[in-house]
Amino acid sequence: MIEDRELDAWREQWNSVARPSSDFPRKVQQKIKHHHRRFVFGNIFSVIAFIGILIFAVYMRHQGTWMGPGWAIGICVLVLVAAGCRVWALRQTWRPETQSTRGFVELWYKRVEARIRLLRISTYLSMGWLIFCAALMAVNWSIIGQDFRAHPKSWLALLVVCVLMQPVLLLYGVGWLRRRKLAELNEVKQILDEMND
Repeated sequence: MIEDRELDAWREQWNSVARPSSDFPRKVQQKIKHHHRRFVFGNIFSVIAFIGILIFAVYMRHQGTWMGPGWAIGICVLVLVAAGCRVWALRQTWRPETQSTRGFVELWYKRVEARIRLLRISTYLSMGWLIFCAALMAVNWSIIGQDFRAHPKSWLALLVVCVLMQPVLLLYGVGWLRRRKLAELNEVKQILDEMND
């Protein structure tokens, strides 16, 4: 019988390309651990930030001007809405359905999708906050003018700068984060596809 060495060499090359590396499960588990640590630290940081903002709101409440209560109420409402949006966007992403590597990769996928949703919500929330601040400033201008002894035109310039700064923050900052999360989503999809094969 004649041996076809070229065919055997081709089969070996094909099998080495088609077969995932032996490091694949270990690399995926390391990525999952890294992602989980990032998720936990992000939640801890968010809770600390929310508590810090509420403390700031209590401090603003005790200020001598009439702006203190308005700002305090606005900040409290913003924190409650932001916390509610965060919990709603991250629903069903707290723990995996199964205790397998695939379950954790699927959880990672859900978390990245939730972060993309949260970025979209935060864009609208920041626009709403800017509108609230402008309305609060317009309603309380007589008090603000007395406290700062400033002409309304100087504060109007500050408001225009804040309005013009929003698209820059939203287009570049949120856009950059969204691109990062979409790249991470593609990475998780590839891992899931490799696990399916």
